[in-house]
Amino acid sequence: MDTQQNTALTRALAEVPGPLPTSGVIHITLPHTDRFTVVGNHLAQHPDLSCTAVGLAVRIQSLPQGTEVSIKALTARCQEGERRIAAALRELEAHGYLQRFRHRLPGQKVITRTVFCNQPAALLRPRSQAPVAATAQAPIPIPAPAPARSQTHVPDPEPDPDPAPVRPVPPVPPVPTGTSAPEAPVPLPAPPFVPPPTAPKPPRPPLPQPGTLTPELDRAATALLSDLRRHAPEFTLSEGDIHHLAPAVATWLERDAHPDTIRRTLTDDLPQPLRHPVKLLKHRLTALLPPPLPGACDLAAPSRPRVVVTPFQTCDDCDRAFRSPDPGHCRDCRETREHRGEDARVAA
Repeated sequence: MDTQQNTALTRALAEVPGPLPTSGVIHITLPHTDRFTVVGNHLAQHPDLSCTAVGLAVRIQSLPQGTEVSIKALTARCQEGERRIAAALRELEAHGYLQRFRHRLPGQKVITRTVFCNQPAALLRPRSQAPVAATAQAPIPIPAPAPARSQTHVPDPEPDPDPAPVRPVPPVPPVPTGTSAPEAPVPLPAPPFVPPPTAPKPPRPPLPQPGTLTPELDRAATALLSDLRRHAPEFTLSEGDIHHLAPAVATWLERDAHPDTIRRTLTDDLPQPLRHPVKLLKHRLTALLPPPLPGACDLAAPSRPRVVVTPFQTCDDCDRAFRSPDPGHCRDCRETREHRGEDARVAA
């Protein structure tokens, strides 16, 4: 049995198109002929959904129309507990894949309806009203006979492969013989489960430009870009691309960046496969641009402010120490001298 399994695996690996990766997962993709569900990468690789939420979304998407998907029903089908399933349903509801709302039946009974959308982002696209009205069906069979449809097929001028979201419609009871048909049920308002549109991407920053593009800088930058293919064959650039990127490389050289440093920055740790080498060079030349080297004045230590200290002096009368820039008398002795002078003037 081991030999048969290894032989089958070897044969399958030999049929994988292209060279096998040196690391990471190797996919052996066999086509499905029955019992399969199409799942978009926006769900399978969602960055904000947990693995439990992604797996539960795939399980719900694979169930037939009308299957019970309450917390208790999913707990009976899955190995996770009620808490994990409830948390995963809240995640799917927050990201627009699931919507739960209450609906009142004609008999005053309130039930919870669940709507699952396999691609919420597609609901933001503009849709024509004609094909939606022609293809929308109620999730519950309507016993009343439906009017005959016209066999003439009107093609959609802008076909959309994604189906329109199904709006739940309450069942219509059968019309007794001899009575008038009841009024058509009022459609329920669309549940607000459409996520907000994504914000537009900010414009890309322009390529760096040197202060003065001298002929020496332009020649050195052009030579460096032309020499990149010796170190990385992916960067075999055209003359137009080299002429477009030369000012950005000249900015690096103007800021005293060594050519070997620039070459390592542009060619190290490349993504595999590299599909857009010129876009990668633009990004690295702009995002990794070093600042200009500081001058000698910028590297000098800041001078501390000079603190002037008033020296001590000795009073000529009482020999008391006091602070003053000039020798003489302390404050008490000056006041005593002033008081004696006033007394002498009064006595005179």
